[in-house]
Amino acid sequence: MAIKLENVGIAVRDLEATISFFTDLGLTVVGRDTVSGEWTDTAVGLDGNHANIAMLQTPDGHGRLELFEYIHPEAIESKPTRPNEIGMHRVAFSVDDIDKALEVAAKHGCRPLRGVATYEDVYKLTYVRGPSGIIVMLAEELKKN
Repeated sequence: MAIKLENVGIAVRDLEATISFFTDLGLTVVGRDTVSGEWTDTAVGLDGNHANIAMLQTPDGHGRLELFEYIHPEAIESKPTRPNEIGMHRVAFSVDDIDKALEVAAKHGCRPLRGVATYEDVYKLTYVRGPSGIIVMLAEELKKN
């Protein structure tokens, strides 16, 4: 059986602010829609499912994020996840310049959870808390082939 990762879906509090954050980092909006109806109720498993959505893509065309802002049912606020909690909690991006990426993140009020680390002289990396509490890992490869 062939399998391929299609996208990562993230429910967000403010779709426009989240789109702005990720497009400033370099992703591109490839589609937007408002979805509702029986098919979404069935696929998602929520009665009366109604959401504004946006699909964003990385410049290389391989990575996609699908962002959801729920209209109905009402979105449920939760505490932001911590890196050691079980379950999906972060999305990771390779960047050419981590300092520049952090400047972009800071314009959106997003800062590293602790700082920037170096992993075995191979990567500089950090986790930032993005819009809607999303943990975003940024990594710059130091030894480029």
